[in-house]
Amino acid sequence: MSVASHPFPAVAVREYQVDSDGIGATRLCDTEIHVWHQSLALGIPEVETLRRLLSPDELRRAERFRFEPNRKEFIVCRGTLRRLLGSYLQVPAAELRFAYSEYGRPSLMADTKETNLDFNVSHSGEAALLAFGCGRTIGIDVEEVRRDFGTSEIAERFFSRAERAALRELSPDQRYEAFFRCWTRKEAFIKALGEGLSHPLDQFDVSLAPGAPAALLATRPDAQEINRWKLWDIEVPPGYAAALAAKSNGKSI
Repeated sequence: MSVASHPFPAVAVREYQVDSDGIGATRLCDTEIHVWHQSLALGIPEVETLRRLLSPDELRRAERFRFEPNRKEFIVCRGTLRRLLGSYLQVPAAELRFAYSEYGRPSLMADTKETNLDFNVSHSGEAALLAFGCGRTIGIDVEEVRRDFGTSEIAERFFSRAERAALRELSPDQRYEAFFRCWTRKEAFIKALGEGLSHPLDQFDVSLAPGAPAALLATRPDAQEINRWKLWDIEVPPGYAAALAAKSNGKSI
């Protein structure tokens, strides 16, 4: 019996450890999304373990980063992504191959089994989040909450009219956290759309008030788009904000 025409999954947040003795066969069904937290504060041995999983083109890409911290972030995120995908698909992590959209979003090559597995990665500061879902598009974003950031100027330039008005109603002490709540929710949504910042940030509204659950409040020009998406706040270490976006798979349950 159909009880929902646009079901949304449950979200499970897990901690990833590079030095664990493998993570075994991780199962993922279309009624759930897995989010893994990976610390970027890793030592040289752990980074080298992940580096060995990268393909030649990924190693060349890593070497193009000018600064060592950025190189390390790429290696850790891509190596962790390979390990987790390898566990979900039960294939050697080093053998996975990726294709890229015109906006640079990676996906599994078409000849990979279970190509309906979608994934998305985000990192900021010393935190990285990796999200995985089946049969639906997803997006995730994590940001370090910084007090030396020009939040007002960026909000006035990129946020929607409704979001700017909601931000102005808050006290100065509340605005920084509200800005990053709003930013991560918007970033997660456009990353799920797969268009990156080419999608105008002022063409949709998200919630941002303290205590308000993550939600897509309005979409333009298609007002019905909000019924096809769901947003979640993701629990992260203090000093960070994170959000997840997922599209309905259109099935009934």
